[in-house]
Amino acid sequence: MDPEIAPEISRQIELADADAARELVGELGRHLGIIARGTGARLSQRGSTLRIVGTPPCVAHAESVVIQLYAVAGTGSRVAPVDVEQACRLLLAEPAGRLLEYHAEVVLTGTKKKAIFPRTPTQRAYLHAFAKHDMVFGLGPAGTGKTYLAMAVGVSLLLKDRVKKIVLCRPAVEAGEKLGFLPGDLAEKVNPYLRPLYDALHDMVDEERVERLIERGVIEVAPLAFMRGRTLNDAFIILDEAQNATEEQMKMFLTRMGNDSRVAVTGDLTQIDLPRGTRSGLAQAARILDGVEGIAMVRFNDQDIVRHRLVGEIVRAYDRDGALRGGRDDRA
Repeated sequence: MDPEIAPEISRQIELADADAARELVGELGRHLGIIARGTGARLSQRGSTLRIVGTPPCVAHAESVVIQLYAVAGTGSRVAPVDVEQACRLLLAEPAGRLLEYHAEVVLTGTKKKAIFPRTPTQRAYLHAFAKHDMVFGLGPAGTGKTYLAMAVGVSLLLKDRVKKIVLCRPAVEAGEKLGFLPGDLAEKVNPYLRPLYDALHDMVDEERVERLIERGVIEVAPLAFMRGRTLNDAFIILDEAQNATEEQMKMFLTRMGNDSRVAVTGDLTQIDLPRGTRSGLAQAARILDGVEGIAMVRFNDQDIVRHRLVGEIVRAYDRDGALRGGRDDRA
């Protein structure tokens, strides 16, 4: 036998709780395939017995994923494919991690009883940062939950009467907010750029209630340019896609913060769409405000992506291509 080839072993796990077992295994065994891909082990089910085969490290990894997801399902929680993928990544990076602890940190239960909780160590640190800081920057690639979790924190604070309103804003268009070429009135011009924020809101609060809150001004969704000259008190304020704010716009936005307000700034410095020669306000703020008391900088990476697994692969492929070409263009 080749000494470099580790012998395979097998483990059997009894799944006595039929409901939890169905949630763990997934429709037509889909989740078992995800675990196999994420751990390198082979999994098969016969009745209530789940068998895991592979090298000792792969089996240990898969066994931990199965046991912990089974425990999560046993609490009545739904296990989605993204939860399985994240469990594989989390328990590889953090073998001592406890999925039940992550699932217990529910920020908000949204529409259709969808629980919103951290899925990665960075997401967990991000949520903890909101508890300790009045201003939190979430920096990193698309799909890491930066804006979504910030929105959940804001909605939770609003429902608990900890803030009086939520203000959500974005640079209305990437290159200087030039809206004139778009058809329709101002609301119709900016709506496509603000749609992702509405979508996230509707995930957390039913549509009719969202509309009532918007009509009353309790939730405000607006282009970044509309923030000039305002002071926002008792509010949770989110600036999304902040990499497309200029340095002047970023300073203007950050100084809108009033008494008893919280601010979240989210963006991806690898996706700056400003005109060449225009510097990103997010890049400047991340540099000069890092270490300021009361401000947290939380940096996500491709391991924190919680969308479809291909999103992570796409981000990594672009990163590799950028490295081969000598790094990204930061439009400086």
